Amino acid sequence: MDPASRPGPPPRAKRSLGQNFLIDPNAQRRIVDALDASADDEVMEIGPGQGALTRHLAERAGRLVLVELDDELARRLEAEFAGNPRVRVMHRDVLQVPLEEVTADPARLKVIGNIPYNITTPILFGLLERRPRPREIVLMVQKEVADRILADPGNRTYGALAVGVRAVADAERVMNVGRKAFRPIPDVESSVIRIVPHHPPRVTQQDERSLRHLTRAAFGQRRKQFQRILRDAYGLSAEQVGALGEELGMDLRARPESFAPERFVDLARALRERSAPPPDLSAGDAEG
Repeated sequence: MDPASRPGPPPRAKRSLGQNFLIDPNAQRRIVDALDASADDEVMEIGPGQGALTRHLAERAGRLVLVELDDELARRLEAEFAGNPRVRVMHRDVLQVPLEEVTADPARLKVIGNIPYNITTPILFGLLERRPRPREIVLMVQKEVADRILADPGNRTYGALAVGVRAVADAERVMNVGRKAFRPIPDVESSVIRIVPHHPPRVTQQDERSLRHLTRAAFGQRRKQFQRILRDAYGLSAEQVGALGEELGMDLRARPESFAPERFVDLARALRERSAPPPDLSAGDAEG
C-alpha cells in the first residue's frame, strides 16, 4: 500500500503499552539490515507499531508475522498488508504466543522488534528459555539493559542477565540509538542488540534449570564470596565447597561477578550432578 493511502493519521503512542515509535529512517534501515532477512527467511516482528521496520521487512522476508497487541495498530497493519500474502498479523500479546503458532520450524525463525522496555526481560527469556530457540534475535532495548547483557566479568553491571543470555547465545551491540529518533521522546537511551542462540545448544535443559537457580542465588548475594553463597544457599559443607572448587579449578573465595558465564555453567552442572538441592529463593530475587 502506498503511504498516502494508509487509513487516517497515525494514532498516538500509549504509555500504558510502553510505546515509543522509531521515526529515524536511517536507524530503521540499519536495524533491518542487522537481521539480514532474505526470501528464504521466516521473520517474526514483535510490536510493529506504525510499521517503521515492517515496510522494510516486507520487501525482504519470505514470510513475515507481525505480533501486535494494540487494537488500533493491529487493525491498521491488517489493512495496509491485506494484499500481501506473505505478511500475517497476529493481534496478540507476544508473551502469550507460542512460536509453534508462528512457524512450523521455530529453529529457523528470525525475530526482530522495537519492544516495550518494561517487558524486555520476559520477552527475551521467553525466547531463550525454550527449545528450539529462534535462529537469530535483533531487539531494540534500553541501553542500560544492553550494557548489562554485554558486560564483562568484573564489571559492576555484570550479573544474572549477562550470564543467563550468554550461557546460551552469542550477543553483540549493533548500534546505539539516541532519544530523538523516537516519538514520543523516551527518557532513556536505546541500543540494538543481536543475539544468536547456540545451535546446537551447548547446555542441556537440566543444566539450564540448574544455572537459573545458581545465578539467582549468586547475584542475590553478590557481595559475598561464592563459597559462602554455596554453603548458605545449597547447604554444602566447607569441605564439599573446597572439593568442588578444586575439581573445577575455581577459586570460590572470589565473588560471583568475577566468573565468566562458562564457569557458571560448569558449576551449575557440577551441583546438579551432586544432586545439590536447589536454593530457596522465596525471600528475594537476584540483581540483574
